[in-house]
Amino acid sequence: MFSFFKKKSPTDAAATTAQTAADEHPRAPEERAGWLGKLRQGLRKTGAGIATVFTGTRIDEQLYEDLESALLMADAGVKATEFLLDDLKRRVKESKTTEPAQVKALLQAALSDLLAPLQKQLLVGEHQPTVIMVAGVNGAGKTTSIGKLTHHLSSQGASVLLAAADTFRAAAREQLVVWADRNTVEIVSQEGGDPAAVCFDAVSAGKARGKDVVLVDTAGRLPTQLHLMEELRKIKRVVQKADASAPHEVLLVIDGNTGQNALAQVRAFDDALGLTGLIVTKLDGTAKGGVLAAIARERPVPVYFIGVGEQLEELETFNAQEFAQALLG
Repeated sequence: MFSFFKKKSPTDAAATTAQTAADEHPRAPEERAGWLGKLRQGLRKTGAGIATVFTGTRIDEQLYEDLESALLMADAGVKATEFLLDDLKRRVKESKTTEPAQVKALLQAALSDLLAPLQKQLLVGEHQPTVIMVAGVNGAGKTTSIGKLTHHLSSQGASVLLAAADTFRAAAREQLVVWADRNTVEIVSQEGGDPAAVCFDAVSAGKARGKDVVLVDTAGRLPTQLHLMEELRKIKRVVQKADASAPHEVLLVIDGNTGQNALAQVRAFDDALGLTGLIVTKLDGTAKGGVLAAIARERPVPVYFIGVGEQLEELETFNAQEFAQALLG
């Protein structure tokens, strides 16, 4: 279904070339269209709120003021909203647009261009195993996203080993065991064990067993006397002891419903861990979607995947143009 899995030999590991659009979206057109329909449905409230701005008869300051309010309500944030409005005014002037309805298409193009730097594929295979740390606060959908990511990697022929290092949250280990069973992959876990120790064992086991990927589920909440970021930094250090080149990816799972709080999480986790990518979940309910514009403007960490539901298949590669169309379509 996806082509982000790239198995490389030592001789061609440095020869990664740019992916074509066809490579990025190998789903059958009807499958991709169906998934985009779910995304558009999930963002429909935001889209409808912005669309009403363009129903008037004049392009004037009132239109731009209304659009500013709509973008802020969509969680785009002040900086991204100002950037989009300035870009939009430039596009309107250069194209000599006179109809409000036509401004919507220009806004869609402006948003697509703003989001474009976030569009990047997750490629694994240069290292064996490729070690992927996955972080996220409780409730963001971290463990579920790991299950979906395992499914997608496995479907591309990658052998995956899971590390249940979220040992402080009740039932987190059991939840990951269920995902391992559903995906028929191996898992390393210790009941009540030290998270860093679990990670060390998992990376070591991944190397010994010749696995392609080790997916590490890290802590989302800790006892009050422990600091989450310190624990995550410790996990990263211990992973490096097991494999000096690891972790090769550090992903953060964020809930698309949390608005500007999601941007704050990206900043905090990026400062602590050095994020390489994001997974944005729950874009199927009350999510407003504009937070991706805020992230693009203020902390442009690539968005590898976005999710619209709980099913294994409901995680898709992020495409800036498609997202802009879904949000404003």
